[in-house]
Amino acid sequence: MITLTSDFGLTDYKVAAIKGGILNLKKDIRIVDITHEIQPYNLLQTSYIVRNAFRYFPKGTVHIISVDSFYAQNVKSIIYKCFGQYFIAADNGVLSLIFFDAKPEAVYEITMNKDFDSETKFVSTDIFVPAAVHLQSGGLPEEIGKEYKTPKQNISISPVFNKTQKIISGEAIYIDHFGNVVSNISKDFFEKNKADFQNFKVRFRNVTLRKIYDYHTEFVTDWKKEHEFHGKVSAIFNEAGLLEIIIYKGSENSGAKTLFGISVGETIYVEFD
Repeated sequence: MITLTSDFGLTDYKVAAIKGGILNLKKDIRIVDITHEIQPYNLLQTSYIVRNAFRYFPKGTVHIISVDSFYAQNVKSIIYKCFGQYFIAADNGVLSLIFFDAKPEAVYEITMNKDFDSETKFVSTDIFVPAAVHLQSGGLPEEIGKEYKTPKQNISISPVFNKTQKIISGEAIYIDHFGNVVSNISKDFFEKNKADFQNFKVRFRNVTLRKIYDYHTEFVTDWKKEHEFHGKVSAIFNEAGLLEIIIYKGSENSGAKTLFGISVGETIYVEFD
């Protein structure tokens, strides 16, 4: 199958053009949309979504990532082979963010369609699509590209532990559909630095939380009174293993982002004592 991720939205024709281009080359390919609601050019948001989605797909899946992918002079189109799957994107650093902790099996510059040099052409249909169909059909990346040793590397934001102050400083890296705020503080990083301490508190803005739950509804102790927990502020480790600030049953307009005014890039602390 081929998956599609883009910042094109669903109003314009671009997503349909990509799908039509795929089907025009091979009619029996299964096409799966990951999302087309990426904020324009937002590589960090893209990396979080694709990183946590691709793991559920079988080996051999080809992923087209059309984010910040419009024609730009000297920006190559590349293929990452990683975990037995292929990832096609512009060489803008998004693949380095997705795989910040994994070394790809191989990286290729796509060299098919060498005549592509016009700003009026559409990279996703003219380069990404034929490359994806070639790979999905069992073709080798060496047949449509060449080894590429210098793909752009974007630096992934990592949490920091200050041993003297006994504090982890992390950042909000993603806001989900429900207004929940995802940080870059992983459960592994938390557990590693918590080992020498009895207590901790999660702190952001003027809020302090002294417990981190393992899933969204762990704090619901009486399901007959579940409605009484609506609006509860909690910290959890989400499915991706990252510390997340949630409002139970919150929404885009009533979630943690809105109620606390948290934006991507804001600092979230874990203090030990």
